[in-house]
Amino acid sequence: MDIIGIDLGTTNSAVGVVESGFPILLANREGERIMPSAVSYGADGEVSVGRAAMRRRGAGAEVVTSIKRYMGARYSEVEGDEYCVPLGEAENGGVLAAGRSPQEVSAEILRELKQVAEMQLERVVEKAVITVPAYFNDAQRNATKEAGELAGLEVVRIVSEPTAAALAYGLDKLGEQARVAVYDLGGGTFDISILEMRNGVFQVLATDGDTQLGGDDIDEALALWVWDQWGNGSELDSAERQRLIDAAKLVKEQLSADEEAVLRIPFFREGMHIEQVVSREVFEKVVAGVIGRTEAHCRRVLNDAGVKNAAEELDAVVLVGGSTRIPAVRALVERVFEKAADVSQHPDEAVALGAVIQGGVLSGALREIVLLDVTPLSLGIETFGGLMNVLIPRNTTIPCKAGEMFTNAVANQKNMRVRVLQGEREMARDNWELGKVDVEFEAAPKGQARLGVQFSIDENGILEVLARDTVTHKDTVLEIDSAAVDVDDSDVEKMVSESVDYAFDDMSERIFTEAKLKAEELLPAVEAGLAQVGEDMEEEDLKLIQNAEILVRDALQGDDANVLKSAVQKLDKATEHMAAILVEKAMEAALMKKLEE
Repeated sequence: MDIIGIDLGTTNSAVGVVESGFPILLANREGERIMPSAVSYGADGEVSVGRAAMRRRGAGAEVVTSIKRYMGARYSEVEGDEYCVPLGEAENGGVLAAGRSPQEVSAEILRELKQVAEMQLERVVEKAVITVPAYFNDAQRNATKEAGELAGLEVVRIVSEPTAAALAYGLDKLGEQARVAVYDLGGGTFDISILEMRNGVFQVLATDGDTQLGGDDIDEALALWVWDQWGNGSELDSAERQRLIDAAKLVKEQLSADEEAVLRIPFFREGMHIEQVVSREVFEKVVAGVIGRTEAHCRRVLNDAGVKNAAEELDAVVLVGGSTRIPAVRALVERVFEKAADVSQHPDEAVALGAVIQGGVLSGALREIVLLDVTPLSLGIETFGGLMNVLIPRNTTIPCKAGEMFTNAVANQKNMRVRVLQGEREMARDNWELGKVDVEFEAAPKGQARLGVQFSIDENGILEVLARDTVTHKDTVLEIDSAAVDVDDSDVEKMVSESVDYAFDDMSERIFTEAKLKAEELLPAVEAGLAQVGEDMEEEDLKLIQNAEILVRDALQGDDANVLKSAVQKLDKATEHMAAILVEKAMEAALMKKLEE
């Protein structure tokens, strides 16, 4: 059974298969292996995909491009975005482009790729491996899988794009053991990953990136600069903006080979024919801010992977994605990683080829290679006090499972809300909620009810949460769908940097919260203990406890985490003798009861 490999890209897409033991990409009727990720819907209901759709844009038709940027997004996150077609809100709060969901638009692209494969292979194709950016979250991965299913494909594996690129590179380039960085700057997304390859096992050591950064942003930056020279402060309508961006894209591509290019748009407006000379030097200054945004991700991923000297510890830095053709991008990569970038891979085909290889492995057409991906952000739940309790840390190898037992924080409560969180901050409110579910259980004294929570991430990076009542053994499974993540994808890369920026404040608040919870539990217990055995204690011990109590109550009025933590520890220490007396009395009471029986 064939398993095709598909690179569903923001700008371009490709499909391939392992045939006679060799991974190959398949060409469409026009002889092209790379197809524009474009869809046009005619007034008569006719759908055009790829190059045919782009030709319709030239005739003034509405054409949906770069839809990948809206996979798994909610309308509230993107409302007001400048886009090639009008955006609307779906009934479930999702995004509509030209009246269709991103999954429906993507399904048209996938359906076309499926037809290309079936035409070339002359047989029916039902299964596929599809690639996604490493930084795609759970909602975006699920949306990609749904698009595949709408196209009539069984998606047997979702593979991260850098992993696919490293797989394509590693087959014939490296020995038994190597470590590489994959810098993937495509049309709409950016990923940087460090992968280690050892005896056929590919393990992602760390990954970082931005799902809202790519060649589209470079095109837009250049287009807006050109309009600053010509527009005299006037506003662009959506059609004019798109024409300018399309022209800027052509100039960008030309400047990767030439030192100078001319952006020409005749009859742009009545009486306006744009003709702007753009040198490579000017272009690099205009887009420096966009390209420069990748540097922080590169340095962070090196730190996360434990790479202190990239020049010595990395065997290669592989460039993937059409935007890596830009000389300024290559210069940045070589400066950050302190070594020449490897440009041996076809930047537009490497990811697709990796998907094909993985499809071949799964179908048995190629020798076994193990892929070990990682989860890009930590996953956990909210615990009492509003804290983030991490169950699966960032950069954990997947597939994986992790669980923990939780108890009721309040006596006689009958249910517990499990809030699933994703992020790197210490407090629950600063992370993203993936979903929540109320789990019922039998009422019990404080700390007596037991609820097991297990997170399971499959090989596609899709999360399933299971909550189990340990008394009734009733399971509650939380389904996280594409409408569950109410966050802007452009904030994904900010999460890690904010966790660093606010690390001191976050940890201080966490320490204070934990100490406060401990204090609020300890103070009533001390009062109850003194009521029982206060008369049996020495005056000196009582005074020590009383003084420690005052310190805790005073610290609770302030906001110094270390002061409160220290005060709680002193009270805990001061009550050790009281605790011992309580234990002795309890044992005596139990013994007397036994004797009386």
